[in-house]
Amino acid sequence: MGLNWGNDDQSNQRAVAPPPPERSQANPVLEQQQTLLDQLPQTDSSRVRVDDKRMINCRADLNQLVPFKYKWAWEKYLAACRNNWSPQEVNMQDDIREWNTPGALTDDERRIVKRSLGFFSTADSLVANNLVLAVYRLITNPECRQYLLRQAFEEAMHTEAYQYCIESLSMDEGEIFNMYHEVSSVAAKAEWAIRYTRAISDPNFATGTVEKDREFLKNLIAYYCVTEGMFFYCGFTQVLSMGRRGRLKGITEQFRYIMRDESMHVDFGVAVINTIVRENPQLWDDEMRRASREMIREGTELEIAYAHDTMPQPILGFSADSMAQYLRYIADRRCEKIGLEPLYSGRVENPFPWMSEMIDLRKEANFFERQVTDYKANAGLSWSEG
Repeated sequence: MGLNWGNDDQSNQRAVAPPPPERSQANPVLEQQQTLLDQLPQTDSSRVRVDDKRMINCRADLNQLVPFKYKWAWEKYLAACRNNWSPQEVNMQDDIREWNTPGALTDDERRIVKRSLGFFSTADSLVANNLVLAVYRLITNPECRQYLLRQAFEEAMHTEAYQYCIESLSMDEGEIFNMYHEVSSVAAKAEWAIRYTRAISDPNFATGTVEKDREFLKNLIAYYCVTEGMFFYCGFTQVLSMGRRGRLKGITEQFRYIMRDESMHVDFGVAVINTIVRENPQLWDDEMRRASREMIREGTELEIAYAHDTMPQPILGFSADSMAQYLRYIADRRCEKIGLEPLYSGRVENPFPWMSEMIDLRKEANFFERQVTDYKANAGLSWSEG
């Protein structure tokens, strides 16, 4: 006789399992999942072949990384990962002491540093927003998207570096971060860049027609050839020139790493632009070529105006005029890289050959591994007068 655990009237009743749900009963969770699946873009469910891949307007499954069509994109991604670094690991103690010592830096040198931080902190945010809100969505190749993810991370890290410099030197954050509103030469460059991202950042913007494809191509040229490929170079040259003279080594070390990253971004962007043109030759007509050269010319003139604004008199061994020559030299290189005739005859000489050495910085070892071997407290990169 078993134990009686309940009411005597119920003790002899057998437990009855609840009836199973009717087969026709709807499952709201499954229905919601199916709705989401139905809303996904329809792609071919067969295995992706290399020939199925394209830079834009591709219908192949974007979730399948391999097989690679653009092995160069994957190699650039791996190279960027090998070149990892962290702003917080750069020692700023000497910079703090120098910045706070009366007479250690001239007013002109201080203005250069502030203007560079003011524009760069805005520019890298503009580039990151353009990547995340537009470019990543419109590029339809997974290995290139992988690089774009890395680039977006680097843009965020650059913004962190600028904030680290600003905070370390106890600068007025409101002054620095509002320069793109309040300083005309900085605002002009920011406004120019925003003009080319406004349309494609619209979630409803889509490529697929010649008109829309050209609009996207213009955005890529604006950001890779001008914003990253031109607008940074006056500031880079000014700040790195200070480092060559033994000043503000912490800031200049970070700027050198940032310039190395940006030069890799430009190299990647040029490859993407040329691939789109090769796969879609109808986009690259005479009018598109003319418009592209005009964009690079506008960017060059804006950067020259910035040089004159930040250097009303010669400083650090050069002048606004020599900087203008350097910027025209860069403009011709940008044109040639995407198959355009140079703007300034292609015979402009580089007045700052040492900048090429800075851009060619290679760190095969990871930044953190480098600390073990050649990164010591209060020591930075070598700034010899090469």
